[in-house]
Amino acid sequence: MMHILNALDSFMWGKYMMIALFFTGILLTIRYRGIQFRKLGLALKLAFTGASLKSKAKGEGDITPFQALMTTLAATVGNGNIAGVATAIALGGPGAPLWMWLTALIGMATRGTEALLGVKYRRKAEDGTMIGGAFYYLEDGASQYIGKPLGKILAIAFAFSGMIAAFGIGCMVQSNSVALSVVKLFNIQNATMSNYVVGIILAIFTAAVILGGIQRLGQVTEYFVPFMAVIYIAGGLLVIFLNIGNIGTALALIFKSAFTGQAAMGGFAGATVAKTLQFGVARGIFSNEAGLGTGSLAHAAAKTADPARQGLVGMVGTFIDTIVTCSITALAIVMTGVWTNGETSTALTISAFSSTLGTFGAYIVTIGSALFGYSTILGWSYYGEQCTEYLFGSKTNIPYRILFVIAAFIGAVAKLSFVWTLSDVLNGFMAIPNLIGLIVLSGVAARTMDEYLDKMKSGQI
Repeated sequence: MMHILNALDSFMWGKYMMIALFFTGILLTIRYRGIQFRKLGLALKLAFTGASLKSKAKGEGDITPFQALMTTLAATVGNGNIAGVATAIALGGPGAPLWMWLTALIGMATRGTEALLGVKYRRKAEDGTMIGGAFYYLEDGASQYIGKPLGKILAIAFAFSGMIAAFGIGCMVQSNSVALSVVKLFNIQNATMSNYVVGIILAIFTAAVILGGIQRLGQVTEYFVPFMAVIYIAGGLLVIFLNIGNIGTALALIFKSAFTGQAAMGGFAGATVAKTLQFGVARGIFSNEAGLGTGSLAHAAAKTADPARQGLVGMVGTFIDTIVTCSITALAIVMTGVWTNGETSTALTISAFSSTLGTFGAYIVTIGSALFGYSTILGWSYYGEQCTEYLFGSKTNIPYRILFVIAAFIGAVAKLSFVWTLSDVLNGFMAIPNLIGLIVLSGVAARTMDEYLDKMKSGQI
């Protein structure tokens, strides 16, 4: 079974998926006429000021636009920002961050479209809350162009994959990472007992949030996500500031290696341009999830009367996740020169921070890893619940939340190689129908955005 899953995983996330994600992002960027560059200032303003922060924002919805943004960031600002970036550099060389940045800039258009369409095609559920996401813009939107039977099949495929993947990569894999971080942070000898304790604590904290539904989730992520991000970003900026004399050399190395590859040196095995591009793109996508369709699920719950407005807010998530947070990790690793020491994943990021800040730096990374893992559990709990509700109705919400809490405990104490690979494959089965929906509805999304911007220009909104 593992042999089959590994082969399927390699194919699913190979060059064809990379091409599909890039093509979709470039198509949307062209359709929008580079809106992520033209209107970034407006997007940041809409995300962090005015109605986005107010519970009485205009339009139907369950949480504020800002809370919706924080919920998506809770899911995406995770260990991919710490371990994923480090792995990209360790395997692809110091040029990988450039491809990661380009992927994010294109992905901003993709994530913005997911948010826009999530709101545009959302519905009111049986319990009065809003439900929306890729499954509805496939069923109600894309089906007008590709036929209702195919639209429905793609919607079900997305929802089923999301429902199962949420337990894996969104929950058990994350709780396992949190448990490992705690063992490392406190140098605990009895790791098994520690994992059980961490699992119980994680289950309690997860239950305290998700059993209260989307409103409580939004209220928690609204404060928790900025708090955890500030801790890590501040630590990373301190590392960069204390090594500021290396900034020019580091940036030159990143740009040069992105186009020439990198010869072996120190503990680094060397990388071709193709390898640098592959790991930069793959880890960028792993970090911000643009193209996966998950962002559409949380943004669909936002209180807003304008789908395009939430689309602009949605773009900010990818910007913060990759252009800001991942960049800090990448610069810290390259500027401190630790990328040649042979380490990878979280250990490489710890080396970068501790080389400048000592033990304090190691604490920042390990605590950040634990907080990021927990936030991902919270965000993905909602994603999985929405997918389950689409398939089986709102009566499944409470049972799903209870199972999710149990999964948070299991993940902390179990070996997860099978779960990780299966979740990775299911993520691919989410991305494929979602990308089809985005391509088919790219014209609809562009017209919706143009109409909104024209109204803003004329002073109608």
